[in-house]
Amino acid sequence: MRRGRARTLQLALAFVWLLDAILQFQAFMFGRGFADMLRQTATGNPAIIAGPISWSARLIAQHDVAANAAFAAIQLAVGLGIAWRPTLRFALGLSIVWSVAVWWLGEGLGGLLTGTASPLNGAPGAVLLYALLAVLLWPRRRDQGGTFVAAGAVGPLVARLMWLVIWGGLAWLAILPATAAPRALAGMVTEVSAGQPGWLAEIDGRLAGFLGHHGPGAAILLAVVLAVVAAGIYLPPPAVRAVLGLAVVTAAALWLAQGLGGMLTGSATDPQSAPLLALLAVAYWPRPTHKPELQLQLQPQPEVQPPRSEPQRSEPQPAERQSQPREPLAREPQLTETSA
Repeated sequence: MRRGRARTLQLALAFVWLLDAILQFQAFMFGRGFADMLRQTATGNPAIIAGPISWSARLIAQHDVAANAAFAAIQLAVGLGIAWRPTLRFALGLSIVWSVAVWWLGEGLGGLLTGTASPLNGAPGAVLLYALLAVLLWPRRRDQGGTFVAAGAVGPLVARLMWLVIWGGLAWLAILPATAAPRALAGMVTEVSAGQPGWLAEIDGRLAGFLGHHGPGAAILLAVVLAVVAAGIYLPPPAVRAVLGLAVVTAAALWLAQGLGGMLTGSATDPQSAPLLALLAVAYWPRPTHKPELQLQLQPQPEVQPPRSEPQRSEPQPAERQSQPREPLAREPQLTETSA
């Protein structure tokens, strides 16, 4: 049985959740370092946001092993649940609830309210993209068509609006001081290079050196590219494919600048936002369209049965008529005169 594109994307999302679970099982996560990491996300947020973050960080610090084991188990259950069809809807619903909670208590709303959010440091938050993908990849009871997979659950209008908000928001963040300041981009790349393998640290070091001299110009270029990606979703399908290809390339460049999400440092909780942006772009890839003439040619044509002809009676030929014996004619009675 052929696997549809939507199911393939669901399995890709399940793989990312399983990767999260593996990262959550790292030794670093079972110590106080994990709670300290969560506590830092409260800095700069309003009190109504920062208060619950600090409270949850203290609670996790008191029960670090049990809490981290529970978090890893939940992520593992979500990944396996999405991969298994009978529990797909339940797992996607659980992932939405869990993602929203982690976005607040674990990521501080992605730093959007602190003035430090940037496309390079994972804004608007990786877990927010998990929730968005769960909504867009929600299974349908029957195939309703659609021009791309992400339009299946919410419709093309809402799906395109979501795309515009995400990528347009990233373009806006790219021109704010957190990204466009002279040393902002170089500082972020330098920060993520700590603890990386030598080859990746060297790449990030060279990139940081370049951005240290051309930071504002690179930020403006990044903003333009992100804006083109955001608005390009409304173009015709051939142009949309080019825009989505640009989105995947941009996500790959961002992931390299993010140090591959820190997965090789032993202290990352997820692969960062860039891989999820690439997966989001694939979900918007236009479906192939077939011409009506080609569809008619591909449809099996019913076999035409020749009309049945009833056997016709052949009339006897003249020779046959002559050969048939004639019936003798009955003689008429003759009247004879009698003598008187």
